[in-house]
Amino acid sequence: MKEREVEAKRLVGKKLVRGKVYEYEYYTLPLNLYIPKSMVEKFGTRYMLEVDEDNGTITIKPRGQ
Repeated sequence: MKEREVEAKRLVGKKLVRGKVYEYEYYTLPLNLYIPKSMVEKFGTRYMLEVDEDNGTITIKPRGQ
């Protein structure tokens, strides 16, 4: 099992719908993993990423302050 500390990146997207531009934000981790905004607001942007190649599972845990 591999463990590493990662930080969520904040990305801003834009979408054009019927002539009006809408902006939205979302958070992503390495390995193209998306993380809910509510989770970032609750725990912050630093997480521990555990990759188990034998079982094929990825576990994301909040990093304690």
